[in-house]
Amino acid sequence: MYISRQKKEDNIAEYVLYMWQIEDVIRACGLELSKIEKTIIAQQELSDLQREELKNWYKDLCNRMKIQKIEQVGHLNEVEDVVEELSMLHNNLLTYYKDERYIEVYSLVERFIDEFKKVSNNPTASNIEVLFSALYAKLILKIQGKDISSSTEEAFQAFRNVLAYLAAKYKQLQTGELQ
Repeated sequence: MYISRQKKEDNIAEYVLYMWQIEDVIRACGLELSKIEKTIIAQQELSDLQREELKNWYKDLCNRMKIQKIEQVGHLNEVEDVVEELSMLHNNLLTYYKDERYIEVYSLVERFIDEFKKVSNNPTASNIEVLFSALYAKLILKIQGKDISSSTEEAFQAFRNVLAYLAAKYKQLQTGELQ
């Protein structure tokens, strides 16, 4: 809860990836609060108040995942909304703002996007969603201890650069610095 709030304020791209991870952790616990308490909450050094707040946060996430019918796959509406906002910002940086630095950074990922769309079996995903999905897949591969080829690592680095730039511009947009 505290981490998600901080990530949402500091780096919206990290927030999205963090929330995807939290959704999968909740799924791994079968959306059962008792399992979440035992495996996640109990392992943290928290005051009683913090522990209760964290428990309520997980309980709320579990309830929303059930209501939104994403017990097996999918993402919370609030997280999908952020990805959509980032997709719109992406389009605006390319077309309306004609942000030269962004165009340069983004041009380095275009050649990888179609490949990742094919691998992810999600041809209708926005290009920004593809970037998030690829970086999340990398996280899973690392957890599983699998090797990543140098060409795939090159793509991941390019994806990180695009999302980092987008996150910085998103923060500017939120603070009114981006007109």
